[in-house]
Amino acid sequence: LSAAVSFDPTLMEFEYYIFIFYSQVLKAEYISSWKGEQQMYKLDIGWPKSPEHFTGQTFCVAVDSLHGLVYVGQRGDNVPKVLVFSEEGYFLHSWNDTVEMPHGIFVWNTAIESSIWITDVGTGKYGHTVKQYSPSGKLLRVLGTPGNAGSSLIPLQFDQPADIFVEETGEIYVVDGDGGMNNRLLKLSDDYKEIWLTGTNGSGIGQFRIPHSVTVDDCGRVWVADRDNKRIQVFDKATGEWLGSWSGCFSEDGPYSVRFTANYKYLIVAQLNINRLAILAAPPVGSIGDCVMVHSVQLADETKPHLVDVDMKSGAVYVAEIGAQQVQRYVPL
Repeated sequence: LSAAVSFDPTLMEFEYYIFIFYSQVLKAEYISSWKGEQQMYKLDIGWPKSPEHFTGQTFCVAVDSLHGLVYVGQRGDNVPKVLVFSEEGYFLHSWNDTVEMPHGIFVWNTAIESSIWITDVGTGKYGHTVKQYSPSGKLLRVLGTPGNAGSSLIPLQFDQPADIFVEETGEIYVVDGDGGMNNRLLKLSDDYKEIWLTGTNGSGIGQFRIPHSVTVDDCGRVWVADRDNKRIQVFDKATGEWLGSWSGCFSEDGPYSVRFTANYKYLIVAQLNINRLAILAAPPVGSIGDCVMVHSVQLADETKPHLVDVDMKSGAVYVAEIGAQQVQRYVPL
């Protein structure tokens, strides 16, 4: 063959480098399809206007996108347990009654009403409950038996319930619990009856070791931060069937909080022990696969981001930080 065809080493070397060049270009384009959106968020240093109102450990935050309000749950002796701010960062008011140790908080809006749901992990007379409040702090409903840690055999008996997500239909998802005996995911109907319940203590498929946060996407899937197993597990919201899990992004630290961005394109995950927000690409319908980290936001040392929430109108991300004892707001670029 070499005798029949003229051989030009200079030309071959040139073509080789052209091939390498275009290979690198294609590789860079592929990576940039996920990695190109660097600096996706910036810190809003002007939020809130009066940070001195944070007088305890800020464990949770919830955004009322419809009315432009932000609710913060904090813990401590002789401090208001719920603080209410405007979207612009102005302190409005606080309330304290019947809240012992808030862990998770969620704002539920319909066309005709709004309410705030809080999971209380206290061990006193108000603890081990999931409670519904009016926006002004009036107690409307209590799920669980106040002051009594429950059994996994009884759906509405909680043991340090960690987080709650309520759909517009009124259907409720609860992860229970934050270090208690229960390690389960529960779905309730709008009249507070069990639809399905899944999970036991363990590291197998569908088992949990501290299910710490829960959210629902726009494709009918429930996402749970399985904290001490260092993974996110995904379930079908209609049946509770296990769909898959993500662990590849959490070798350094487990996920503490899960919330979707306003366009459901990304999942925001707080990692408390490494002071980081991970931004993961949401998978398409029918495929969970493994996680792809698109970007991350490195917070200051000892900030300890615990739970987050997203303004589904503006896209702003609010982070409750128990180490820094504050809530910070990150706005999309």
